[in-house]
Amino acid sequence: MNSGAGRIALCIEYQGTEFNGWQAQRSDAIATVQETLESAVSQVADQEVRLHCAGRTDKGVHASGQIVHFDTDNVRPSKAWVRGCNALLPAQISVRWAKAVPDDFHARFSALSRRYIYLIYNHPVRSALLQGQVHWHYKALDAQVMQEAAQCLLGELDFSSFRGAACQSSTPMRYVNHVRVVREDDFIWVDIKANAFLLHMVRNIVGSLFEVGEGLRDVAWLRQVLEQKDRKAAGITASADGLYLFEVDYPEQYALPKSPWLIPFIKGAQAEYLLE
Repeated sequence: MNSGAGRIALCIEYQGTEFNGWQAQRSDAIATVQETLESAVSQVADQEVRLHCAGRTDKGVHASGQIVHFDTDNVRPSKAWVRGCNALLPAQISVRWAKAVPDDFHARFSALSRRYIYLIYNHPVRSALLQGQVHWHYKALDAQVMQEAAQCLLGELDFSSFRGAACQSSTPMRYVNHVRVVREDDFIWVDIKANAFLLHMVRNIVGSLFEVGEGLRDVAWLRQVLEQKDRKAAGITASADGLYLFEVDYPEQYALPKSPWLIPFIKGAQAEYLLE
């Protein structure tokens, strides 16, 4: 299949530990995912391109299903975009697939929802091998209680209590489709799907769920935090290490491939719902 001149969508996977987030910075010595990827795509396209993404991720945040698009005047087969870009990219970034899309497709504005997964290693002893890929939480967490508390977040609500101070969104209103807290052995993951997210929203929700999971707060506390619409009422901002942009949903008319989920350590019977 050829991806001709016009608009091209890519699915990107990246390990964000060594990058200063997604968005290109004018004066920063640490590379961002956007500028690293733009350099590779521009070389394959033989022209300078500008990438637009489904969701800008913070420093240290990972992705298994980031979607981007760009416009090009040159024709390349789909496999040339994938193989060509991956040959130029560092090992921490990989293009999963490429597809020609209509001119009305936009990686950000056409998206129906975004889904993040926050991965926790819940064990008394830290792991040297999991550094940067999970959040280590040494205090015991009750995932079932965390799951129960999180259900107050469903629907269209004001998420001011979980909004980062530097957030530039014009409104704190977001629609959350689901929140799932699942345990598999020593791993817990928090799976949140919404139409869009505020700055640090997932990490602030997870930080508050830690207090419930440790037994410091009761189940009803999270609803009280939400209703106060005050960031000071909520818990800490959880580390970026465990956060993954898992997938982005688009209207069926664009027929984008289903991205494979490759988040490490999520396995077993409890993970089967991810494939739904």
